[in-house]
Amino acid sequence: MDKHTALLIGTVRDMRTQMRASFPTDWRLSPPVLSNAEVVLREVQRTDAAVLSSLLTAPEVTRFISEPPNSVEGFERFIAASQRMRAAGEGACFAITLQGCDTAIGIVQLRQIAPSEGEATQIGGAMDTAEWGFAVGSLFWGTGIFEAAAALLIEFAFETVHVHRLEARCAVKNGRGTRALQKVGAVAEGVLRNSFVCHGELLDQRLFAIVEEDWRAGRTRVRAERTALVH
Repeated sequence: MDKHTALLIGTVRDMRTQMRASFPTDWRLSPPVLSNAEVVLREVQRTDAAVLSSLLTAPEVTRFISEPPNSVEGFERFIAASQRMRAAGEGACFAITLQGCDTAIGIVQLRQIAPSEGEATQIGGAMDTAEWGFAVGSLFWGTGIFEAAAALLIEFAFETVHVHRLEARCAVKNGRGTRALQKVGAVAEGVLRNSFVCHGELLDQRLFAIVEEDWRAGRTRVRAERTALVH
């Protein structure tokens, strides 16, 4: 290969890279895979149904959450509905997996609450306000897996889906869930009285929120602190 041909190939490759950066993939059409050093988040698949049914129907997991499907077939229907939701630009449901192992150990879900004006015509299905929720197999509680997965989901919400406000509800009695949300920067904004029926019991919920401005400010502060440590 002569120098001119090599230069031409390199130029074309650079142009393709720039075009991909200029026209990001629509997450509604191509489900993203999110990863960091600890976990990988990928869209839930039908093949996840059996393991999710085993992990997420345990009494300690379901104690303070909406009742999950009660069978593998029920989880298959839930997964199919989640994929339709993503295709419609109304949210996304990710399986939480560990680096190097594709077996689902939980889920984390983003769901539209209030659509932006003209949302249907916007690339990426932008939302004004979204709600997120999560469930992780109890074997993985207290391992940092939730924090790692939450960081990816929150970044996806603000950077890709362009959410401005991210909400979560947690039963007031759910101390573990409350602490988990606080660890990832969610702010308690009030109590919703008698807002949730769980196993026949009427429970109060605490409303948590992360707003884009606060999230970006926190990320900038962390980066500045890391830079200061390096120098």
